[in-house]
Order: sequence, then structure tokens, then C-alpha cells
Amino acid sequence: MALRFSKMHGIGNDFVVIDGRQRPFALDPAQIRAIADRHAGVGFDQLLSVEPPRDPGCAFYYGIWNADGSPSGQCGNGVRCVAAWLHRAGALAIGDTVRIESPSGPVTVRLLGPHEVTVDMGEPVFEPARVPFRAEAQADRYAIEADGDALEIGAVSMGNPHAVVEVADLAAPSLARLGPALTAHARFPQGANTGFVQKLDRARLRLRVHERGSGWTLACGTGACAAMAVLHRRGEVDDRVQVELPGGRLRIDWAGPGHTLWMTGPAAFVFEGEWLDPPSAH
Repeated sequence: MALRFSKMHGIGNDFVVIDGRQRPFALDPAQIRAIADRHAGVGFDQLLSVEPPRDPGCAFYYGIWNADGSPSGQCGNGVRCVAAWLHRAGALAIGDTVRIESPSGPVTVRLLGPHEVTVDMGEPVFEPARVPFRAEAQADRYAIEADGDALEIGAVSMGNPHAVVEVADLAAPSLARLGPALTAHARFPQGANTGFVQKLDRARLRLRVHERGSGWTLACGTGACAAMAVLHRRGEVDDRVQVELPGGRLRIDWAGPGHTLWMTGPAAFVFEGEWLDPPSAH
């Protein structure tokens, strides 16, 4: 049987979305990698499955898999695409606010329009053990060595682990090797999404992200949240920040500890399709 899918993207971070509401999702990592292949497959940064909720307090569940077949705990651009997909499927109306279950827990989404979604991403987690990140004590900045360079990073979880490095120049050649080095650093036992952030002013940031399991991406929603959260905790940015990524812009709102962080941005459909020679299911 052909595997039907939707191809979507959130400011360039692209997805294959599969409807698992009636038919259980049953693809293994090798099958996911085959679909992710940008030459012989469909191509994506992450694959998303929309399924019945495990949590009775949520309307739906969405699974997340990276291009290398590994699972992910959260995907900010992905959840916006899930909300837009549910709207197109007739399951979510413009103006609705619903809780959707991710692998790392529930998130609240509000559909502002057919292609515009705001998401309650929860409160950023800075405790090293919960990121997880190996450190003797919690701090705003951590000294770390990566590929022979001495760096200073912030470490935070947005449902997945992030290393945030503030830089003066996003075009610096060294970032090409430091991104993968930090993503696979031993102090992040589950790996990390590595964000290099350039502060333009207190309300504008520029960001490049190397994602664990997917590599360099045009956009990373949780990466934008992480960058804003780390700089906000240091007192460097305001409560509302625009984050410019290679694929587009996101708005991040966070009032600080005790408050949840909101991400607002677009979700776009590219095409609907069928994988005509799908890998066999379990």
C-alpha cells in the first residue's frame, strides 16, 4: 500500500507529515532514512506522525523523527505544521486553542490563521541534569572545549537539548566545524542542537542551527526559543524578540522564570504525495 504524506515547511525547516490517526505508525529507522533521502526519497529535516493522544487531556499526539531515523523530543516548527495540517484535515478551526501531545509532553497551540500558529513551548529548563548537560553547577555561561577551540555556551532544554553560542559573525568559517563538534560533544549525553546567535539589538537576533540527527537547517523553532531564553536569562534581550533564521523569521515571547515561552510563526504546505514504493511496515 502506498504511503500518503504531506510535504510542509516552517520557514524552510521541512517535514513529511503522515496521518496516523486511523492507521498505526510503523516505520523503523531504516525506512525513515529512505524517505528522508533527498535524491532517492522525498527529503525532509524531520518526519512527523499525527496520531491519537496517549494523554487523555490532549487532542492529538505527534511523533518526531530526524532524517537519520533517530527520535526527537520536540520540534517548534514541526508543531506549527501539525496545527496547520489538522486545520486542513478539518480537525482544528481558526481561533481554536488546543493541547497537543509531543514526545516530551503537552504543548498548547493557537491557530491564528490557516498558515499562522502560536505555540506555548513551556518554560525553558536550565538545570544541567534536565537538559541533559554535564556540569558541576547551574550557570548562565559554561566554558567548554570543542574541536580544539575554547568556547562559552549556554545550555537549555526546550523539550530537547540546546547549546547556544553567542557570536559576532554568523559567516565565520569556524562555525562549520564547531556546529557538529558541539552537537556531538560528550558533555551532552543525548547530543545537542547547536545554535550560533548574533545579537543585533535587544529585540532582534540572527541564528544558525546545527541540529542533532539532521545537520544544518534553514530554521529551528526550538533553537530560536533556546537562543532567546539564554540571552534573556543573561539580561541581554527584551521580553519579545524577533529571531531571523536563514529560512525566515519567528517571534519569541518570554517574560522570564515562572512564565511559559511562546513562539509565533508560519506553516506552509508544499505538496501532497504518495511514496509509491514504500518500505514495508512491521
